Amino acid sequence: MTITHLLVTMNNPDTRTSATSVPDVFDPTCSSRHALELIAGKWPMLILSALEGGPMRNAALMRRLGDISQKMLTQTLKELERNGLVIREDKKTVPPHVEYSLSPLGRSLSETLLVLDRWAETHFGALDAARERYDADRNR
Repeated sequence: MTITHLLVTMNNPDTRTSATSVPDVFDPTCSSRHALELIAGKWPMLILSALEGGPMRNAALMRRLGDISQKMLTQTLKELERNGLVIREDKKTVPPHVEYSLSPLGRSLSETLLVLDRWAETHFGALDAARERYDADRNR
């Protein structure tokens, strides 16, 4: 992780962080913050988790995710591909057949996201109850 940060910083003249600095997600100029921003949204996290099971076509991803629009899916997949987390494979057939899969980098991230998925599935009841208590207290 440190090597990646240093290479990006050294090759990016717009970055104010020095090449000898330690990566710090709290530093707004640090590339590690950009990595967090990339995956912080709902759709990137869910797409990466969905692809953990293997390659998927666009329509299968849409069904798996449920309520994502085609435009949002396309934009998110392009951004994940651009950042090396997803691989787009065009089978060059008629009709078109395109599959998306995790890159090795995406797979390493997906393993971490699956832990977060399980946490959310396990604790959603406690979160719902806390919101209900909070809302009830605010409405008194």
